[in-house]
Amino acid sequence: MEDLSLIIQSAKEAFDQAATPAALEDAKAVYLGKNGSLTALLKGMAKLSIEEKRARGAEINKAKREVETLLNNRREALAREELNRKLTSESVDITLPGRTFGNGGIHPVMRTWMRVEEIFKTIGFDVADGPEVENDWYTFTALNNPPNHPARSMQDTFYVDMKDETGKQLPLRPH
Repeated sequence: MEDLSLIIQSAKEAFDQAATPAALEDAKAVYLGKNGSLTALLKGMAKLSIEEKRARGAEINKAKREVETLLNNRREALAREELNRKLTSESVDITLPGRTFGNGGIHPVMRTWMRVEEIFKTIGFDVADGPEVENDWYTFTALNNPPNHPARSMQDTFYVDMKDETGKQLPLRPH
């Protein structure tokens, strides 16, 4: 049987020589992998008696924990090295002005509305704009709509919960 201290020493040297995480995982496979040294020793314990299994199993598990500790320490060291390399290459000048953000753009619906207005202007129409909420006089009476006209009904015109100076509800500008 191989001396466990030699396996631990060999693993330490292999882990220290690994320059990348991938190389470290390859070195790990040599010792802790499916066909690794320590795994082979654990598989070989089937031939031993119960007393020998206890003693040898404890020794092998102790060696395995030491190799795993060495592996984890090297992983952390590689991560620190990578972080330091990244920090030195990506230095930031904090005296530079911050990034500016644009003010935004026109909403797609509004852009379409403006385009439709442009089209109608090119064929001779005028675009008129007015208030969205109007009083009853300008909406119906001045246009000779009698009080019982269907356009004044609640189904055809929307009213807001405000009243004009005569006490009538204010309608939204109808079609």
